[in-house]
Amino acid sequence: MGEEKKHKLRMPSAYSILFMITAIIAILTWIIPAGKYQTNADGQIIPGTYTAVASHAQGIWDVLMAPINGMLGNATTDGAITISLFILIIGGFLGVVNSTNSLNAGIASLLKRFSGKEKMLIPILMVLFALGGSTYGMAEETIPLYALVIPVMMAVGYDAIVAISVVLVGSQVGCLASTVNPFATGVASQTLGISVGDGMGLRVIMLVVLLGISIWYTMHYANKIKKDPTKSLLYSQRKEDEVHFDTSELANFEGISRTQKRVNVLFFASFIIMIVSLVPWDQLNEHWTFFDNLTKWLVGIPVLGKVLGTDMVPLGQWYFAEISMLFMLMAIVIAVVARMAENKFVSAFMNGASEMIGVALVVAVARGIQVVMNDGMITGTVLHFGEQALQGLPSGIFIVLTYIFYIPMSFLIPSTSGLAAATMGIMGPMGTFAHVDKSLVVTAYQSASGLINLITPTSAIVMGALTIGRTNILVWIKYTWKLILMLFIATCVLLVIGTLI
Repeated sequence: MGEEKKHKLRMPSAYSILFMITAIIAILTWIIPAGKYQTNADGQIIPGTYTAVASHAQGIWDVLMAPINGMLGNATTDGAITISLFILIIGGFLGVVNSTNSLNAGIASLLKRFSGKEKMLIPILMVLFALGGSTYGMAEETIPLYALVIPVMMAVGYDAIVAISVVLVGSQVGCLASTVNPFATGVASQTLGISVGDGMGLRVIMLVVLLGISIWYTMHYANKIKKDPTKSLLYSQRKEDEVHFDTSELANFEGISRTQKRVNVLFFASFIIMIVSLVPWDQLNEHWTFFDNLTKWLVGIPVLGKVLGTDMVPLGQWYFAEISMLFMLMAIVIAVVARMAENKFVSAFMNGASEMIGVALVVAVARGIQVVMNDGMITGTVLHFGEQALQGLPSGIFIVLTYIFYIPMSFLIPSTSGLAAATMGIMGPMGTFAHVDKSLVVTAYQSASGLINLITPTSAIVMGALTIGRTNILVWIKYTWKLILMLFIATCVLLVIGTLI
């Protein structure tokens, strides 16, 4: 008799989890009483206006149609098509950039330039990775960089944990404190119908504070094992690691080309323009109308105004349609600068976009949950329960509880885009009852998601980094648990401060 194969329990995919939640919500529409709130001219719910309505239970057809309506939208729920299209376009943009190998060459050039001053590389690289995480959700792009960073850190007396911390913690703390990350801040903000720029001030402060804590933590550990190598959590395998990791790849690096430098400048310029375009300048100060005035002046120039387009939208008033156009344009500009053949450009763009199809679809599947709730008329009832529960609850306590709520949810639904699309339609309006701005709810959600993505074994980025670094997940948790605690406490404090601003 053949030996029976043992089947290991596996975590279902985000799609399966979201479909199961959609089905459960459909069942609940048969149980939970239907109801609705009155809304103002801006579509915001008016507290205290809840009324019961006739039941509209959802069936199998409605469940199957949910992801379709989640993408295209219907009478009760806005579609995810704008954010999904943006995700595909920014994927194409990243595909074009990555095809030039400019980012990897830039990091390798930086490593070589700081040869002999590797200690300074820790804060410099962590800042760069954090900026990548904060602006475009840098994650999978870091995987090839471990092969460069680990040997350098090993050569100067550190260990693989220091290198992993520099790259993984740096990029994921950036995601935790995302300023305009389209996969976290973008999806959540679009779900709530607010600008990505709303709440950016606090998120910038969080980025500085939390990254500062992370850099100090990494450098403290690095200095400790530099003085006493036996303090390394990987000391038992030190000799094997010294044999396994070598600096040959960096030694063979011939340098970054002028074209790659230009591509990197254009790459970072794209995100700077995006940030500037999303900040509502005239709302920050009624006199800050420079971009409005500039656009009116350009449009008013004879001939040139018509050539540029009389429907131009000023920076500061852009949304997903405009920033989608920006990254499509910048992908073309980078291809021209890199002297990329048309067929190579199209191939690189399509390959990059194809890698984002899963993310674009998961947003629609997750939005389907909100479709079923809205069509089943139970969203208002759930919010009514929340309104009653939150009566008299201080805004500071609400935002901390929201943050804590999203920590296990981030583990259950590891897709940041899927989690935002699935839950933000309820959590955002619920903040209204506790007098918490929707942008702060977005910040709480992405902070929890970013925190979990530092250690979760269900993350391909975490496990990929640890595999390359020959580091066990339990060793990584032993290294990071104090950092996780510090980040958790600091985030709670900053969120409470956010309710007072």
